[in-house]
Amino acid sequence: MSSQPTQIVLPDLLAMCPLKGYTNPHYKEAAAESVAWIDSYNVFTDRKRAFFVQGCNELLVSHTFPYAPYEQFRTCCDLVNLLFVIDEVSDDQSGKDARATGQVFLNALGDPEWNDGSLLSRITKDFRARYFRLAGPNSSRRFLKHCEDYINAVSTEAELRERGEVLDIEPFTALRRENSAIRLCFGLFEYALGIDLPDEIFQDKTFQDMYFAAVDMVSWSNDVYSYNMEQAKGHSGNNIVTVLMKSKGMGIQEAVDHVGVHFQQIMDIYMESKSRLPSWGPEVDVNIARYVEALGHWAKGNLDWSFETQRYFGAEHLEVMATRVVTLRPHGSPEDFDE
Repeated sequence: MSSQPTQIVLPDLLAMCPLKGYTNPHYKEAAAESVAWIDSYNVFTDRKRAFFVQGCNELLVSHTFPYAPYEQFRTCCDLVNLLFVIDEVSDDQSGKDARATGQVFLNALGDPEWNDGSLLSRITKDFRARYFRLAGPNSSRRFLKHCEDYINAVSTEAELRERGEVLDIEPFTALRRENSAIRLCFGLFEYALGIDLPDEIFQDKTFQDMYFAAVDMVSWSNDVYSYNMEQAKGHSGNNIVTVLMKSKGMGIQEAVDHVGVHFQQIMDIYMESKSRLPSWGPEVDVNIARYVEALGHWAKGNLDWSFETQRYFGAEHLEVMATRVVTLRPHGSPEDFDE
């Protein structure tokens, strides 16, 4: 029986991405405001806060919302930081407790009068006030549904973790699209762009092909980049690399290579689908084009950000970007990443 490999070579996802990357000019000032806002609630222990700062969530938002005006950019930072709080809390919870945590978030987001006095409800209500000041009726309705789907998926993830269960590829892909919070973040595009698209656009088959290709590009790339950190922490069940190894009988490098093959396929779907979107009229088409570019900013920006911070690769992040070689850490040794 062969021993487990000590290293993996990442697929060159950056080379597969023909999109250009940009950053938001409001990054430094708005990011500092958002960090100070979340810090004011004293949510984290010292170790959790170090991991929070190391992750550079606001830099991710700068890469993925480079077009957002100041106020909208700050609100997008607030959401990603709020999601970090929910994710960090639920990672250590049972399915039942994760669902209860998520319900606090949904109640506070959906009802301006609701308040159980918890830190999470207060943080969420702050975000709610900012978001609804500018969000349109169509996009805000869809956004709330994405939030509900996200919480349900995170709760399901916690239940699977409790049982030590790893899903097959199709059910995992459906769950990962929701528990990754990518669709929730995509739900901020219209808010950040100052547009409000009709529902019929999101029901169009070509639009959906393009949209879900972008969703999957982000979630599959996140999974292959975060795999080492997650397996060291013992949290690798919610990761496409683990799913491929279990469902397809692949070795770890074979699974990682497969992620690269699939990423190229969904990049091709995104590029091809956006070239043949139907027309909904000149005025609407202009806004759809802006939305489509926003999808591309997320796909490209997420890749760039992943190597600019220590979130996934620790202090070796620049070396990993150059070599694509990741040294696998033994189980139970997450000290460089925190828990």
